[in-house]
Amino acid sequence: MPVEVTWWGHATCTVADSGVRVLTDPLFARRLAHLRRRRGALPPADAWRTDVALVSHLHADHLHVPSLARLAPGTRLVVPRGAPRSVPGLRRLAHLQLTEVAPGDETRVGGLVIRAVPAQHDGRRLPVGPHRSPALGYVIEGEARTYFAGDTGLFDTMAKEVGPVDVALLPVGGWGPYLGEGHLDAGRAAEALARLAPHSAVPVHYGTYWPIGMDAVRPHEFHAPGDDFVRLAAQRAPQVAVHALRHGESVRLEVAR
Repeated sequence: MPVEVTWWGHATCTVADSGVRVLTDPLFARRLAHLRRRRGALPPADAWRTDVALVSHLHADHLHVPSLARLAPGTRLVVPRGAPRSVPGLRRLAHLQLTEVAPGDETRVGGLVIRAVPAQHDGRRLPVGPHRSPALGYVIEGEARTYFAGDTGLFDTMAKEVGPVDVALLPVGGWGPYLGEGHLDAGRAAEALARLAPHSAVPVHYGTYWPIGMDAVRPHEFHAPGDDFVRLAAQRAPQVAVHALRHGESVRLEVAR
């Protein structure tokens, strides 16, 4: 049975599996603070249609309250445990069904089981804030097992914590000229792919937002991570089919169990 993945830009994807639509880290803004969307049109209205939205961590480019506010009444919203204490705007989203999770917790939505898994990333609401909420990834299990990594670095127990997966949505870049700790660049994402050994992978979290006024600063870091990941994945994990999508593009992946 197929699972369909649509990449809307940055870390925002729709995963359609078992008749359920899952939206990851919804961010549909032209501008966010010092960032502006430099590639890909804003997604169409259909992109907002989802049964459940997953938030990986509290950074504003992943937990974007104005985007979440546009979700339809009754949509399930899954966030890291403790998020409403750090982000008061979440408490005003009374039209959504809010579920707080920590690593190991499972949430059932229709025919899916969504399991929260650890990530190696700063989970605070920046630029300030205490460490109240863990950064998470999610494994979406229905007809396929799809891993959405959120933002993460490599860590020794990644394959064990995530478990067997069919599809991996992996961050391969960022929004600035340098990536700090707790991130995957194209090379580290290829190493993660080798450890996880899924059937298919889609690179995300690159080539969408860039700081205003920094267009000429290390432009390679904005444009190239997707192509670099495809090339390096072919070397490190040649058995994995990698699909580098354009903004708004979808891929249907047949999964044999």
